Amino acid sequence: MIAVDTNILVYAQRMESPWHKAADRCLTELAEGQAPWAIPWPCLHEFLAIVSNPGIWRPPTPMALAREQVESWMQSPSLVLLGAGRGHWAALQRSLRGRKMVGGAVHDARIAALCMEHNVSVLWTADRDFARFQELTVANPLRR
Repeated sequence: MIAVDTNILVYAQRMESPWHKAADRCLTELAEGQAPWAIPWPCLHEFLAIVSNPGIWRPPTPMALAREQVESWMQSPSLVLLGAGRGHWAALQRSLRGRKMVGGAVHDARIAALCMEHNVSVLWTADRDFARFQELTVANPLRR
């Protein structure tokens, strides 16, 4: 199962992004496909925070439109939303072990832990920081 990181979601929604078309194409293929695909809940939270932030976008996406975008993704019958379950603490500990995981890196560790907990085969992201999680396969679908 493919999971999608926040940056791909943001690029797909923000048309002024140079990666908009590629990200939108990738998400459309997943959403319209038969294979299960996933979005970690923290990535949806972060998506809403980023696209509606006036310090990042001029103009920012109105929250109503951002929520509509999330609703649109949720209409995909093959979407799986990844949340913390009983195995999350063990997966998070594995993500944090042996690395300098402090500050904002803890958020990435949480995403990696959710992916590992739910047996995600690959995380689609444009964030190279995820390469530090050796247990997680990452790929940038925008480089196709």
